[in-house]
Amino acid sequence: MSYQDVYNGWKKDPEAFWMQAADAIDWDTPPSQALFDKGDHMYEWFSDAKVNTCWNAVDRHVEAGRGEQTAIIHDSPITHSKREISYVELRNRVASLAGALRAKGVEKGDRVIIYMPMIPEALEAMLACARLGAIHSVVFGGFASNELAVRIDDAKPKAIIAASCGLEPGRVVHYKPLLDGAIDLATHKPDFCVIFQREQEVAQLIEGRDFNWHGFQYGVEPAECVPVEGNHPAYILYTSGTTGQPKGVVRHTAGHLVALNWTMKNVFNVDPGDVFWAASDVGWVVGHSYITYAPLIHGNTTIVFEGKPVGTPDAGTFWRVISEHKVKTFFTAPTAFRAVKREDPQGEFVKKYDMSCMEQVFLAGERADPDTIIWAQEQLQKPIIDHWWQTELGYPAICNPVGIELLPVKLGSPSLPMPGYDMKVLDEGGNELPPGELGAIVSKLPLPPGTLPTLWNAEDRFKKSYLTNFPGYYETGDAGMIDEDGYVYIMARTDDVINVAGHRLSTGGMEEVLAGHPDVAECAVIGVADQLKGQMPVGFLCLNAGTDRDHGEVVQEVVKLVREKIGPVAAFKLAVVVDRLPKTRSGKILRGTMVSIADGTEWKMPATIDDPVILDEITVALQSIGYAKS
Repeated sequence: MSYQDVYNGWKKDPEAFWMQAADAIDWDTPPSQALFDKGDHMYEWFSDAKVNTCWNAVDRHVEAGRGEQTAIIHDSPITHSKREISYVELRNRVASLAGALRAKGVEKGDRVIIYMPMIPEALEAMLACARLGAIHSVVFGGFASNELAVRIDDAKPKAIIAASCGLEPGRVVHYKPLLDGAIDLATHKPDFCVIFQREQEVAQLIEGRDFNWHGFQYGVEPAECVPVEGNHPAYILYTSGTTGQPKGVVRHTAGHLVALNWTMKNVFNVDPGDVFWAASDVGWVVGHSYITYAPLIHGNTTIVFEGKPVGTPDAGTFWRVISEHKVKTFFTAPTAFRAVKREDPQGEFVKKYDMSCMEQVFLAGERADPDTIIWAQEQLQKPIIDHWWQTELGYPAICNPVGIELLPVKLGSPSLPMPGYDMKVLDEGGNELPPGELGAIVSKLPLPPGTLPTLWNAEDRFKKSYLTNFPGYYETGDAGMIDEDGYVYIMARTDDVINVAGHRLSTGGMEEVLAGHPDVAECAVIGVADQLKGQMPVGFLCLNAGTDRDHGEVVQEVVKLVREKIGPVAAFKLAVVVDRLPKTRSGKILRGTMVSIADGTEWKMPATIDDPVILDEITVALQSIGYAKS
């Protein structure tokens, strides 16, 4: 079947399409229907079913005779260690942990916060919660105490599962003091904490509240899987809200199982037994969907990687992991490839490894600029697939569905909408725009299974954030356009569309031009306030390793390039060379914070920032061109 056949089949009868996809799941009670309309643009999928996520991700593969297959490969270049866990071993470990949690009073509907580094125990903690019907909320390991406290007060967990420490190249991140600080700050107090002691740092446990991971499980009866309703929350994942109050994205159990399982073959082109690697972190949505749940539900081998694209030990670490563990499909963020390209522009490390096992590479997390895609295509000689989705959606919404059909690639576009998504581009008045015009990207309601049905304890905020501006549609918060062939182009967050003398321009389009300069490894463009034109674009350039040209010359060349490719209308005259860009730990560039610094407006240190010192460097760079008045 072609992509068009599959998409048209969904469009003709969406409920029949998803009921058929639901056949691949083991149900305790199968759903009687797919969609439940709750009124007021609120929907649920498979609500009347009964099912357990952990059973579908672990036990059923053991029951089907595939228990000896490797479920998880842990590869940690930071600790120089590797280990494999089979499905049967994973089942036993998860059942034991779930039994210990149950013995301490954790039951269906209770919340459990998980605060862990990239170790298999993080996945085991998630699956143990799912086994009991407890609702987990994973908080990125190493998050600051006050941010963790906010999440504790919102989720009100009965228990917190954490590790003694996380490891970064050259340093140990002390988790336990951060956790203790968060519990002190929070109004809500958990009943108990479970601490996985890593050999790199043994944490001090508080008598009566903290329990050692292993001792806590000693002699406890393993837990069986508890069936839950289809609309029972599987997890809460907090995404930063613009107001500073994080939004708790909720994922319902049944739709999550059906949608994720469907994507593994149709989107990512893997069969059960194949090795799938998403180089992300369990604290982000990619880690939930494509390190933990989707690969295991589908019966794949998943890789848990504790390292960085460069520096652990070099720019070849990705290629080593792919070659060594026979990865068929690799998924990472464009920012990771840019880091590798900056260190190894000629791809010397690529040549050292046999990666014939790998069939395709997927990029997501932020815009994949054409320059990065071309570099990866040239070095790897494999399809490089840009795709687009969000924490809220949980899995790819716009993609080139390699498992159905490899569509022609158009640089700058993540390709076409997947079944479940009817994408439109609207102007501020809610009118549909013609092909090629920039506007707000929306998807017609209802959204497909596995997407967010609401926010945790914040239904009004859910409606206000996503449903109010364009009634009948889900507002993505992204701006872009759709071409004559239906290919969607995501250009920027709606906030990153700047207005230069009445012209609406995409900063993403300008970044694409800057990234095309041979000396530029990475870049960002922001709109700064300008009395005459409303806003003016300013570019930030990180140059390739080994570039020793005069920075002024490079700036002149990129200004000329933007003028040639976008035109004088862009009014692009200012750019500065910086060593690095401020980013979140998941690799997103903090453009909003940079704008606030440039405009001299108040701003708050982002909780997810990778390294706060970079903002001082950005301030100095902006001052050098007359912004960010000291």
